[in-house]
This record gives sequence, C-alpha cells and structure tokens, in this order.
Amino acid sequence: MSYLTPEQFAAANKANLETLFGLTNKAFEGVEKLVELNLQVAKAALGEAADNAKAIMAVKDAQELLALQAAMLQPSAEKAAAYSRHLYDIAASTSAEVTKSAEAQFADVQKKFMGAIDGAVKNAPAGSESAVALVKSAITAANNAYESVHKAAKQAADMAEANFTAVTDTAVKATKASSKPARRAA
Repeated sequence: MSYLTPEQFAAANKANLETLFGLTNKAFEGVEKLVELNLQVAKAALGEAADNAKAIMAVKDAQELLALQAAMLQPSAEKAAAYSRHLYDIAASTSAEVTKSAEAQFADVQKKFMGAIDGAVKNAPAGSESAVALVKSAITAANNAYESVHKAAKQAADMAEANFTAVTDTAVKATKASSKPARRAA
C-alpha cells in the first residue's frame, strides 16, 4: 500500500494553500470591482442631483415641473437597470473564476485519486478484481453525477441570466412608455 511521504504531504498542503489564496484574491478582486462601481455611481448621482436641483430651481410653472419630472424618470430607470447589470456581471465573472479554479482543483484531486487506485490495483491480492471493479464503477458513477449536476447548474445560471436581461429590458421599456404620456400632458 502506498502512503504519502512527508514531502508529498507538504507539497499537497502548499498547493491547497496556494489555491486558497488564489480564491481569496479572486474574491477581493470582485469586491474591488463592486466598490469601484459604487463609487462611480455615487459620483455620477451626486453630479446629477446637483444638475437636477438647478433645473428644478429654474422651473417657472407646474407644467414645466411635470415635464422635467418625466424627463428625469426615464434615465433613472435606465441607470438602475445598467447598475443591476454591472452588479450581475461582477458576480458572474467572480463566480466563474472561482468555479474554474474549483474545477481545476477537483480534476487534480480526481487524477491523484485515480493514480492511487491504480497503484492499489497493481498491489492488490489475487481474487480482488471484482472489488477493484466495484470501486472504479463507483468512482465513474460519482464523476457522472458531478458532471450532470455541473451541467444543470450551468443551464440554471444561463436561464437566470436570460430572465434577468428580459426583466431589465421590460422595466426600461415600461418606464419609457409611462414617461411619454407624462411628457405629452406637460
């Protein structure tokens, strides 16, 4: 039977630590992108608030105020939709990078495990072929189950993205449609 040497154990721990730090860095990169987006949105919102306040101060009658409100409504909805889209993109890209790293780690562990199984098979006593076949069959079934779950999760994520896009587009179109009558009334 093959056991890990201290060098192999240390190398495995080093690889696991590097993976952990890599994943932590990916998470921080996502947080940095989120902070950067929020700072840009806050800066833009502050500038727009100042512009809107100046425009409201220049209003001379109620009709002009209604027209100004209608004109402000549509860009706000579009910006909210764009912000939501950026948030989703940041989350999706961070998740994809973490998933990619996890899949690579899983493939490496799987390869090493299969190597250990193959090593054990070579040293297995005569007559244990059926037990070895059973273990290999269980590993194959587990791998197939993992692949099925992974494909289903990918399909669910793709469907969620399509639904998110459709809802965002519908909300923006509804805002555009509702602001047109308000402008006409003004």
